[in-house]
Amino acid sequence: MSRHLRKRSLILAGHDTSVALESAFWNALEDIANQQKQTLPQLVTKVDAARSPEQSLASALRVYALEWLKQQLSTSATPCT
Repeated sequence: MSRHLRKRSLILAGHDTSVALESAFWNALEDIANQQKQTLPQLVTKVDAARSPEQSLASALRVYALEWLKQQLSTSATPCT
């Protein structure tokens, strides 16, 4: 495993799994979970359930964080005058 990845062990749907992501993504996912009043495992479970079978969980989590942050930027952006 690359030095820049941080591995976490989680229980999803009753099964142990490990996911390796960059610290920045873990931090973003923790912030998202807190803002949605969820635990990180609850958020990961939600993302896991929604991903397609050919997409890795790590990839799904990265895309979820990116899309969520993009949505926050677009909803908070004000038109230039």
